[in-house]
Amino acid sequence: MRRSVLTLAGILAVAAGLRFWTLGAGIPYSPGVDEPQLMDRVVQMMRTGDFNPHFYDYPGLYIYVQLAVACARFVVGATAGEWKSLAQVSPGDFYHWGRAVTALLGTATVFLLFHIGMRWGTRYGALAAGLLAVMPLHVRESHFVLTDVPMTFFVTLTLLLSLRAHERASLAAFAGAGAAAGLAAGTTYPGALAVLLPLLAVWMTRGLRPSRAAGALAISASAVGAFLLAAPYTILDLPGFLNGYASLAASYSATRLSEPAWLIYLTHLRFGFSWPAFLMAVAGLVLGAVRAVRGPGRVRWTLAVVFPLVYFWFVSGQSLVFGRDLMPLVPFLCLLAATAVVSGVSLLRRFDIQRTARTALIAALTVAALLPPTLQAIAFNVNRSRTSTVEQAHHWIVANVPHGSRVLIESNLLLLAPQSYKAVNVPRLVKDVRSAGDYRRYVEQGFQYMVATAEGYGRSFAEPHRFGEEYAAYVALFEQSRERARFAPSADHPGPEIRIFALE
Repeated sequence: MRRSVLTLAGILAVAAGLRFWTLGAGIPYSPGVDEPQLMDRVVQMMRTGDFNPHFYDYPGLYIYVQLAVACARFVVGATAGEWKSLAQVSPGDFYHWGRAVTALLGTATVFLLFHIGMRWGTRYGALAAGLLAVMPLHVRESHFVLTDVPMTFFVTLTLLLSLRAHERASLAAFAGAGAAAGLAAGTTYPGALAVLLPLLAVWMTRGLRPSRAAGALAISASAVGAFLLAAPYTILDLPGFLNGYASLAASYSATRLSEPAWLIYLTHLRFGFSWPAFLMAVAGLVLGAVRAVRGPGRVRWTLAVVFPLVYFWFVSGQSLVFGRDLMPLVPFLCLLAATAVVSGVSLLRRFDIQRTARTALIAALTVAALLPPTLQAIAFNVNRSRTSTVEQAHHWIVANVPHGSRVLIESNLLLLAPQSYKAVNVPRLVKDVRSAGDYRRYVEQGFQYMVATAEGYGRSFAEPHRFGEEYAAYVALFEQSRERARFAPSADHPGPEIRIFALE
């Protein structure tokens, strides 16, 4: 037990280190994609006292968690004299604390997976938790104020509570597992699939009193109750929720991709896990399917196999593909990879192979599984620690552009504090390639500076023969402006090329 505690402590230290490293990168001038969707609404709630998010791409639980964290940050800041009223703050003041919560939940997920793996054995738990601790997909997303890592935490908690409920054959324990599934759904809608875990466990549990049907009813009721508690405006603003959900669902059921979504997701997993760990996870999936049918330990194997298959089938049916949508699968695949290594080597006991050789083989497979993801996770953090072109542009603007200037910025890659600048972000500077009047229109609107990024003009400059009209419009816009600064990407300065112009 002492050895397993020390092993867990080491794994958690690695997990926390990778997730908290470079946590503040890009704050406040360049938050991650979709982070403002949460934080802007958090600040709006603080200022208005209206707890209706008026936004239903996410159910609401993590918005309220971040609201509580932001309020605590504001109180601490006000006590230290950083500001005197809510009018002085902006979302950028709360990102660091908000990201810390995500990093904590990511580290806590590693802790949960260790205890899940202990149902198989100490080596299983250590290897599964160790693999999740360094998994690049999970490490990367643990750096942002987004819902995927929190939802994965609640899905993993649901798995652990479902296994405990089966072991105890208790109605209250199954209700607790159902509540965890409801919180997963209250974080993001696909989290509702987590309710499969306690439902499968309850129907495979003999001797449950008063009956397994009563257990399923308790699971369902607690899941619905927890969801409504986490996202109350699902009911309180029913028309807003239904309209918002319908709009979201429509975007996910639009035109199909040229390449199958399942193939894209498998590619994401292969690159994230690297070949050795990916093949181990596939082998673990096959082993788990066999053990789910034949035993022993049919319940735990069934839960470990069925959820990732059902969830993968679900996300593969969507027309929008985001790598972070795979996040709830990652702990399950780490667990299955661990079972393939330890159980696979254990099968060698049937042959005349010494224990020392078997242990050495486990150690070699462990290194093969852990080393490539670890190097990827470290490379991600090292890259984020470098001064990006966006950071260079931000510092130049603060130092050279007078406060109060009206600035037009291409893309949401760079954000300026509203207290200092009258900044407007647009997807592209060239709105109509058939018109050469963009410069005159921007001047008439009062813009004094313009920030162009390769995310906008890059494709036309790279392929002018393909995007001829767009290229000509960008060239005309740039020639009429006066370029003040340009920041090109390099090994030491990652990011897109950024050009800053003065409009006269």
